Amino acid sequence: MPIPALALTQDSFPQESAEAAILALPSFAEGDELDLPGLRPALDATGFTGAKNSFARVYAPDVTDRPLAVVGLGSDPDAAAVREAVGTAARMLTGFDTVAVHVAADVDDAWRAAAEGASLGAYSFESYKTQDPEKAKKKRRASSVVVHVPGPVDDAELATVRAAAEAVALVKDLVSTTADRQSPEQLAEAAVAATADLDIDVTVYDEEALEEGGFGGILGVGKGSDRPPRLVRLEWAPEGAQRHIALVGKGITFDTGGLSLKPAASMLGMNEDMTGAAEVLAVVRAAAQLELPVRVTGWMCIADNMPSGRATRPGDVLTMLDGTTVEVTNTDAEGRLVLADGLVAASRENPDVIVDVATLTGAVMAALGTRHTGVMGHGDAVDAFLRSADRTGELAWPLPLPEHIAEQLESRVADLRNADMGNRNGGALYAGLFLQHFVGRTGDGDDAPRIPWVHLDIAGSAMSASAAYGFTDKGPTGASIRALIDFVAAGGEVQ
Repeated sequence: MPIPALALTQDSFPQESAEAAILALPSFAEGDELDLPGLRPALDATGFTGAKNSFARVYAPDVTDRPLAVVGLGSDPDAAAVREAVGTAARMLTGFDTVAVHVAADVDDAWRAAAEGASLGAYSFESYKTQDPEKAKKKRRASSVVVHVPGPVDDAELATVRAAAEAVALVKDLVSTTADRQSPEQLAEAAVAATADLDIDVTVYDEEALEEGGFGGILGVGKGSDRPPRLVRLEWAPEGAQRHIALVGKGITFDTGGLSLKPAASMLGMNEDMTGAAEVLAVVRAAAQLELPVRVTGWMCIADNMPSGRATRPGDVLTMLDGTTVEVTNTDAEGRLVLADGLVAASRENPDVIVDVATLTGAVMAALGTRHTGVMGHGDAVDAFLRSADRTGELAWPLPLPEHIAEQLESRVADLRNADMGNRNGGALYAGLFLQHFVGRTGDGDDAPRIPWVHLDIAGSAMSASAAYGFTDKGPTGASIRALIDFVAAGGEVQ
C-alpha cells in the first residue's frame, strides 16, 4: 500500500526538511492581496488565478528557495475543494520524496481535507512495468507529506485519515492485480494476510465447505472455472459493541460472462469485478485499526465466472443458501447470485444493518454516469449512508426499488430468475430487487420487516477508465470506501 507517510506541523511554511512545497490558493482577481509577500508576481507570470484544480509550478524565491507548486481552490472553497485540489497537486508533483502542504484559505478542517487529498493523490500502484531507474525516480510521487496546521490536532483524527487512505490503497492494489495473479484462493489468502496483525477473526470457506453449507449461488457461478470459489468471513467484534453492521461484497476475480460470453472488448478489465469484496475487506480492516466500538462482519463472496463443460448454463436452476430456487437466464448476471448467498449468511447473524457493495450493473452507469454510486435499500440506513457520503465528499445518489418491477422477477420454472433478458429498462433496479429478496427479516414470519439494508452499485464509480482527476488516477478509484468507514463509525445510524 504505497501511500505517503503523513505528519503535521505548526512550523512556518514550507518546513525546512521539505524538498518541495504545495500551496493551495482560492481564486483571486487583479488587485487582490495575498498572504505571502512576493508570491503575486510569480503567479502573474504564469497566469495562475486560483481557478479550481488549476496547477502550476512557479519560481517564487521571495517565498521559498524550494520548488513550489500552486493549485487552485476556486471561489468560495470548502473541504471537498481542498481535498480535490491538494490531491491533484500530490498526484502531479513528482520527483520529490518529502513535500510540504499549506492551504491559504479560511476553510473548516482544511488541514484534514489537505491531508486526505495528499494521502490519496500520492498513492501509486507498483505496476508490472520495467522502467529505467532514473526515469522512475522523476515520476515518483512523495513518500512523505507534511501538512501545516494552525493548532494542535487530536491524534485520533490523524489516525482516521491514515486508516482511510490505507483502506483505499489496499483496494486499489487488489483491484489492479491481474487475474493470472489473483485467483479466488489467492484473494482469500490476501484477506488473511491483510488482517494478520489485527484482532480480526477470519474464516475461509473452500469449495467443500461451500458445498456442505449449501451455498448454491457461489458454487453455481464458480463451477465453470478450474480455480474453485471461496467465501471469506471477517469479524471485528470489540467488547461492549452495541451495534452490528454486516458488509457483503461481490468478489468475481475474473468475469468472462460465463456461457453468456461477453464480447472481447467488454472482457478487458474484468479482473476488477472483485472490487466489492476488496472494499469489504478494507473497511473491516479500518474498523479494527481505529478500534471502532461497532461489531463489523464482512462477507467476501469470491468466484471466477468462466465458460467450460462444467459451467452453469442459461436455463439452469440453482438453489441459494436460503432454499430459494433461481433460474439463471443470464450467466453474466452472476454478481447477484454470489451476493444472494452472502446476504443470507449475513442475515442469519441478525445484524442491525446490512450493506452490500458490488460492481453490479452496466445499467447504473446509464442512469448515473461514472462517478456516482447508485444507492438502494430500505430503512433509515439509506439516509445514514447518504449522510456519510456527504460528510466524506463521496458522490452517491438514491435510486428506487419499485414494486411493479418486482413482478418481472418471477420465473416459469423456479422461484426467481436472475435477469429479465431482452428488457433493457431499469436493469439496476431489477438487480436491487433481486438482492432484496435475500435480505433477512428482523423477526419470525413473512410480515416482519426486513433488516435495514443498503445496496451500493459501484459499477460506474469504482473505475476511472478515461482519465485521472483530482486525487484519483486513471484506474481504480476506491469510491465509497471512506463513506463506508464513516457509516460504520456512526453505527449505521443517521447522524
